[in-house]
Amino acid sequence: MANRKLNKEISDKISFVSFIIPEFALAYKMNVQKAYQYLKQYGGIDYLNKHWWVLHTDNPFWAVRSMYEVCHKNGGMR
Repeated sequence: MANRKLNKEISDKISFVSFIIPEFALAYKMNVQKAYQYLKQYGGIDYLNKHWWVLHTDNPFWAVRSMYEVCHKNGGMR
C-alpha cells in the first residue's frame, strides 16, 4: 500500500511540475525550454522540487510568482 501511495505522490508531482513550468513560461513570455533553463539557473527548480506540495494547492498565479521571486533573489533578471 505504501508503494502505491509513493507512486501517486510521484505522479502528482510530475503532473504539477509539467503544468507549472509552461505556466511560468507563459507568464514571463518565454518558451518552455528557456523558462526551464532560467528556473534551473536561478534556483526556481530547486524551490519547486522542495515546495511543490504547497505550491500545487495555491492559485497558479501565486505559485508562478513565488518561483519568480526565488529566482530574482538569486540573481535572475527579466
